[in-house]
Amino acid sequence: MTPDELIDYVCPKIRDLGWAHYFVAETMQRGTELGLDGLRFYFIGRGGVLGDVEASVVRAAFGYFEPGLITKMWDSSRRVIDPRTAGRDYVACAAEHGRRKLSDVADLEAFVAALDAVNDAADETGLSLYAAAKAEPFVEDAPGRAMQLLALLREFRGSAHLMGLRVVGLDSATAHAANRPGDLAMFGWASDALPEITDEHRARRDEAERLTDQIVRPAYAALDESQQQALVSGIDAVEKALTS
Repeated sequence: MTPDELIDYVCPKIRDLGWAHYFVAETMQRGTELGLDGLRFYFIGRGGVLGDVEASVVRAAFGYFEPGLITKMWDSSRRVIDPRTAGRDYVACAAEHGRRKLSDVADLEAFVAALDAVNDAADETGLSLYAAAKAEPFVEDAPGRAMQLLALLREFRGSAHLMGLRVVGLDSATAHAANRPGDLAMFGWASDALPEITDEHRARRDEAERLTDQIVRPAYAALDESQQQALVSGIDAVEKALTS
């Protein structure tokens, strides 16, 4: 399998599975225990790895969201809890979700080793949210670590994608309208606040995806054949466990 074939297969699944712990009941309950509703725990939990920064820093690292929404969620949340503490709680929630859902997945250790190999080979330069999340300590048990690494590698590609968007000249709002037009309200955008998406916008979006693949390719190219197989078979088994 070539690195591009591997990326084409596993990265969409990592994108769709890496946020599996975000809004489950147990994570929401942990947010409540910390004095936060689910949405605020998402913002300060996911962004808290950046530290006690200004909302503009979180906006830059997240992309896609309407800036006012991030400012409101971030500033109100950090009046309740230290961001770094919330970030570590969120990482812990990922581990707990993995333990609940992935403990019976066969050959999980090989899958985790392959994820670790990608993460070890990944260059975090310029990828602020990924770099911050990568610096957090992760658990050692395979089910918990698997979920944490899925979330982390989702941030890897997401951070790389924002870099790609900048290169092709697409702002987050336009990119969001091109990629996920049905989710505008969820991300805080009013439908009349965004431009009409043209073929030129779509072409730039596609080029940004190509550049994203180029940025993450060296990390996935570091895997040998056995690691590739462990990643492919593992992601299929994990997908089944997380979505059942």
